[in-house]
Amino acid sequence: MTSPQGALDRRLAELLAEDVGAGDVTTEWTVPETARARGALVAKSRCVVSGLPVARRVFALLDPDLAWRDEAAAGSPAEPGSALARLEGRARALLTAERLALNLLQRMCGIATATRRYVDAVAGTGCKILDTRKTAPGLRAFDRMAVADGGGSNHRAGLFDMVLIKDNHRRLAGGVGAAIRESRRRAPAAMRIEAEVESEEELREAVAAGADVVLIDNQTPETVAKWSAIARRAPRPPVIEASGGVTLARVRAYAEAGADCVSVGALTHSVEAADISLELDVSAA
Repeated sequence: MTSPQGALDRRLAELLAEDVGAGDVTTEWTVPETARARGALVAKSRCVVSGLPVARRVFALLDPDLAWRDEAAAGSPAEPGSALARLEGRARALLTAERLALNLLQRMCGIATATRRYVDAVAGTGCKILDTRKTAPGLRAFDRMAVADGGGSNHRAGLFDMVLIKDNHRRLAGGVGAAIRESRRRAPAAMRIEAEVESEEELREAVAAGADVVLIDNQTPETVAKWSAIARRAPRPPVIEASGGVTLARVRAYAEAGADCVSVGALTHSVEAADISLELDVSAA
C-alpha cells in the first residue's frame, strides 16, 4: 500500500515533470552547478496560510538536503511583506522548483483565504462551510487541505466514499425515493446517503425514504427555512445542506435559515490566488 507521503511525492514528481521536461535550460545555462542560495517565501497580499508542507516537499524533491524553517502556521493570517518560510539549498534546485512550489502555495493560500471569509460570515450560527468536487483535476487533495486550513469542512472526497443523489440520478432511477432505497440496499452500513431536492414534494419523499442528508439546491433562504422545518419534524431528521450559487453576501442568511452546512463550489473552482514570491540571495558554499 502506498503511504500518504509516497502518494504526495508521486503526484509532485508528475507535476515537476510537466514543468521541467528535458531540463531547466535557463537555470542550467546561467547558474553554476555548485552555487547555493538562501531566501524566503514572502506574502505580497493579505492571506490565510496553507500549503507550506507541500511547497517544502517540492523543493526537497530536487534538493534532499534543503534547509527549511516555517515562519507561519497553517490557518494563520499573513500580512503583505511577511515571510511564510525561509529556505536554503542548491541554487539550481531552488530555481527549478520555484514555479511549481509557488503555483501550489498561491492557490492553496487563496482557497484558505476565501474559505475563512465564508467561515467568518457564518460565525456563531453553528453552520459549517463545505467544499465540493468542483476542484482542479489532479489538485483535489491540495484544494481540500486548503479548505480545512481556512476553517472549512471537507465534503466527500470523490464518487466512492458517500452517496450523493443529484438531478440526473433522480430522473434515471425513477425518483428520489427509489434512488435512496436502492442505495440503502447496496451501501455499507456506515456510508451516508445524501439526496439533492428541488421541490417540497422531493424533500418529503427524500425524508420519508431515510436520507441522512438533504441537499436543498438553488432555493432562497426563505425556502430553506420552510423546508428545514418540515424535514426536522421527521422521526429521524436529516442533516440540512444548502447549496447553489451561495455568495459571501448571502451565506449567513442560509445559515440563519436553518442550514446545518452550506457547500460552496466557488471556494475551489473560482479561486483567486494569493500573491507570494520567492526572494533569493547568494549563500555561502
